Parts: sequence; structure tokens; C-alpha cells
Amino acid sequence: MGVATTLVVLTLLMLLGTWVLTRSTSVNGRLVDHSSPALIAAVRLETAYADQDAAIREQILSGNAALQTGYSAGHETEREQVAVLQELLRDDDAGTARLRVVLERARAWEARVVRPALNVEPGTPPPAEVRAAVTDPSPYAALRAATRDQVDRLRHERDAARAGLQDVRALRTWVFGAIALVILAGAIMVFAGLRRGVTLPVSRLVADANVVARGDFGHAIAPTGPADLRALADAMEAMRHRLADELAFSDDARRRLDEQADELRRSNSDLEQFAYVASHDLQEPLRKVASFCRLLEKRYQGHLDERADRYIAFAVDGAVRMQALIDDLLTFSRVGRGPVEETPVDLNAVYETVVGDLDIAIREAGAEVAHTSLPTVRGDRTQLSVVLQNLIANAVKFRRPDRPVRVVVDAEQHAGMWRISVTDDGIGIDPAQAERIFVIFQRLHTRDAYPGSGMGLAMCKKIVEFHGGTIALDPEHTTGTRITFTLPVATPDGTTAAEERTPTGQPAPSDAALRADG
Repeated sequence: MGVATTLVVLTLLMLLGTWVLTRSTSVNGRLVDHSSPALIAAVRLETAYADQDAAIREQILSGNAALQTGYSAGHETEREQVAVLQELLRDDDAGTARLRVVLERARAWEARVVRPALNVEPGTPPPAEVRAAVTDPSPYAALRAATRDQVDRLRHERDAARAGLQDVRALRTWVFGAIALVILAGAIMVFAGLRRGVTLPVSRLVADANVVARGDFGHAIAPTGPADLRALADAMEAMRHRLADELAFSDDARRRLDEQADELRRSNSDLEQFAYVASHDLQEPLRKVASFCRLLEKRYQGHLDERADRYIAFAVDGAVRMQALIDDLLTFSRVGRGPVEETPVDLNAVYETVVGDLDIAIREAGAEVAHTSLPTVRGDRTQLSVVLQNLIANAVKFRRPDRPVRVVVDAEQHAGMWRISVTDDGIGIDPAQAERIFVIFQRLHTRDAYPGSGMGLAMCKKIVEFHGGTIALDPEHTTGTRITFTLPVATPDGTTAAEERTPTGQPAPSDAALRADG
């Protein structure tokens, strides 16, 4: 019964509160949108007439023609404020009538005083009748009385609206105070009932849940209290069982994943070490094979038949190419195998060095190699030189036979990375081979057509990724080849996003080992 009575009273108060809010909004809207703007416009209109009268008097009495500027400004203000008042008083018959009286007296004042004064030529003495009209206070006094009456009436309406708004606000305060008291009384009654039927069972449920949340997933959640709370406790208990099972499975999976990661790191380290050692240890016996093949070629060339000479030449060429491949594999395995001391690298200086190293090849090909302004990045100068040398050398090598090749190196900054492009108008690369060209020992042409080991772009990819960037073929460039790679922009403290790369603990590559190979 008490709850029902409270709800009825609260409903009535809410209806009354709704009416009060609607009334308050209406009164406030009239005050803000009508009474106050109309009063402001009326005051400005009164001031505009005063400015015009003062300007006309000064012009006629002192002969200062420059004072017409003051009259023009006042007249413009008059026109604007009259338009504002006409709009605001459109639905107010009394206000419209008062504005009409003001405008009629303003026209009479303008006809008797203003127009004759404005017709006087600047620098000439005004006629006596004009001076008499200007000095006659009665026309402007009538206009001023009308504007003052209009201002007083609008101020009275504004004050009445303010008083009404204050009354509505006071009523609103009382109504919402009563609503708050009713709500408080209802809340007290609800609290008393909830404490007996809900709060204590919920407290016990929360205590059990906190024990589980602290990590004791073996602690059971006992259902107590009303049926809804018992159902909730049963659901939480089922969830606890599920979490316990998932946690056990996750711990086991994490343990197995850690073991696999450790095994993978050991395997990668062993593979890198094997590649390094194998390529390094194979060089000595291969060097002997190449040396003895050259001795055979030197000693017996011309003493055996043509077939024997060809066989010896094949053996020498194969040994030389195998030695080059092993050198390249050794160089490839050394990239990223140790900590690298990064320094600021001016790619403009690197470009000049690389072009100087490739000067003979560029001259023989008749190539034109140019660049735009290149950035300064942080990294290993030798490795970045290898990247530029390989890309420029490839651009010069894979040219069209019927015309000299043009190579351009440029850079642009985007999203915290430098995007560096090496573009040529050579024979181009099929976009379908965009991934294959960066795989070690992969070639798109025969060795007879274009010499090389197929290691250059794979080396570039490994170096760029070691520096925190990416490298790719631009498939949209169809008039040749464009290879783009990215490098992080150096931060103000001199670091890059690629700092702290993980070394493998193997020896760092020497400067002599990192050489370009198309």
C-alpha cells in the first residue's frame, strides 16, 4: 500500500514538473528570443537617431563636411535595427504600432531637417532656413520622445518576462524538491526490503567471487538467497568450472608453445651457424679446385684436342661460379648476425659513393643516373650502401638494348617512414614475379643473357627488413622497373622504430664482405 501511494504521488508530481518545465521553457524562450533582442534593437535605434542628429548639427553649425560619415553610419544602423524590430514585433500589434509612430516621426524629422541639411554643398554656408531647421529642437524632440516611449515599453515587457521566469523557477524548485523527497522516501523503503532479501545473499556471493578472482579457482560458489540469486550463483559456479578448465589448458598450451619457441630459436641459430660455417669451410677446398683447374687450363691448353680444352674451361667456369655463390651465401648469412652500431647515414653521400663505384658500368651502358634530395637515416652505412648499389646496378644491367637506360633515385616521407624508390625505364619485371625476385638464388633470366647469382635482391630484402623497413616491386610502374623500400624516420632523440633489433650472437659482417652482386 505504501509503495502504491508513493508511486501515485510521484506520478502527479512528475506531471506537474513536466508542466513547469514546459512553462519555464516558454517564458525563457520569449525572454531570450523576443523581449531582450527587441529592447536591444530599440536602444540601438535610439542611439542611431542621436548619432545622425549630432552629425547633422555639427555639419551645419561647424561646416565640417567630413561629419557626413557619422550620419551615414547612424543611418545604416537605423535601417538594420528597424528591420530587426519589424521581424521581432511581427506578432505584437501594440509593439508594431509604437514602431510605426517612431518611423512616422523619423520621416517627419528627416523631411524637415536631414534632407535640407544634406543638400547643402560642402564648404558653402547653409541657408538661414536650413540653419533654423537644424537648431529647432522640436522635430528631433518628438522623435526622441517616441523612441524613448518604445524603449520604456520594451524594457517593461522584458522586466515582466524576467519576473515571470523567476516565478516559474521558484515553482520548479518546489516541485522538484517534493519529487526528491518522495523519491528519497521510496528509496528508504526499497533499501530496507532489499537489505533483507538481496544485500546479504549478494554479499556472500561477492565474497565467494572475490576468492575465485584472487586465483583460487578451486573455491566453490555456494547458492543462497532468492531464486534469481541462486540461479546467478549456479551460473557463476559453472563459469568457474569452465575458467578452471580453460586455465589449465592455457597453461599447458603456453608451456608447450614456450618449448617450441625455444626449440625454434635453437634451430634457427643452428641453421645460421651451419650456413656460416659451411660456406666459410667450403671456400678452401673450392679454392684448391679452382686453382688446379686454372693450372690445367694454363698448362695443357692447346696440347689436347678441342673437346678437352672445352671441358677444362667448363670446370674452371663452374669452380669460379661456385666460389662466387659461396661468397654470396656467406655474405647473406652475415646480415643481421650481430649488434650493429647505428649512426646517422646521409643517403646523398651514400648515393655519390655508389655511383662512383659503378662509374665504369654506367659509362659502358651509357646510362643516365640521377637523384632527388635523399634523407638522413639511422643505420649501418655499409649495409645501406649494398642496397643502393644492388638496385642501381640492376637498373643499369637490365636495360633495353636499343636505348640508354635512365635511372632515378628519389624519396618521400609518409606515415613515419621514408619511402625510397629506384626507378628505371629498362626491360621491366612481370608483376606476377614480384615475390619471386626477392627469393635467394631465384633468377628471371639465363646467366648467358644477364650475369649474376640471383642473390642481390634477396640481400636487399634482408638488409631493409633488418633496418625495420620493407621492400617491394611497384606493379603500377609499367614503363620499366621501380623498386621501393622504406626506412624509419629518425626520432628527435636519434633513435628509430627499428632500434633494438635482436642479434643472433654471431659475428657481425665485415665491410669487405658486404658487396653488391646483381
